[in-house]
Amino acid sequence: MTKIEIGLSMLHCLGEPFSSLCQRLQEITVNYVELIDDGWHRLDQGRVKKLKEIGESQGLTYTLHAPFASINIAAPAEDLRNFILKRLEKSMAFARQLECPLMVFHSGLRTGISGFYPCVDWKTNIESVQNLLKLSRMHGIKIVVENVPAQYGFLVANVDQFSRFFNDLGEDLDLVLDVGHSNINGQTHALIEAFGKKIVHVHAHDNKGKQDVHLGVGYGTVSWQQFAEDVKKAGFKGIVMVESYCNILESIATLQKLLT
Repeated sequence: MTKIEIGLSMLHCLGEPFSSLCQRLQEITVNYVELIDDGWHRLDQGRVKKLKEIGESQGLTYTLHAPFASINIAAPAEDLRNFILKRLEKSMAFARQLECPLMVFHSGLRTGISGFYPCVDWKTNIESVQNLLKLSRMHGIKIVVENVPAQYGFLVANVDQFSRFFNDLGEDLDLVLDVGHSNINGQTHALIEAFGKKIVHVHAHDNKGKQDVHLGVGYGTVSWQQFAEDVKKAGFKGIVMVESYCNILESIATLQKLLT
């Protein structure tokens, strides 16, 4: 990919039936789409076949967001954690079938017993990501980790945590910059400055700096002009996926003006 492309995450219609998703895919105005393997849009072989048919007829390139509801790759119970990793591996297999250039996943979270076992959840999170990377190589799919709001208990959210995470991981792993999440953490510019070369994918949505409400681009406190300047300076050449719940066409148009 030699330039910045604008795409659309289908997160905004996750509360609708899969049939509605299929209809929307035939009406959208962009060529890049992020599918969500969760909720009512959870994938199976039949759905993958249908999505491939739509993608081929509409000229769509898909990326995939792995399941995230009730998913904690740092879960302290080994049997539960192994089940979660198997679920994520299934997503990788679907991503490969859909010819996705990448699959997005979240880091692990602290739990109600984390305080009793200092540093254990951090170590478990690292080990789980190493296992996911091994599985991704086996399936021939690129996986990328997303920054998340610190207030929700994620282990890897800010610049310092990501620096430690990448150092402890000891393997090559790229980053998805979620602008709405980084705005809540007050670190959009800092993340791009620190990890610009690792950022290969972007989620774009807005908020007022407190809650992850996925407003339309320009309807919150994100400085989109600064964001555009920063990603261009960093040499970003990936897809910026609009992940807003509303004002979607307007958000796409705004980002096209700023970035393309």
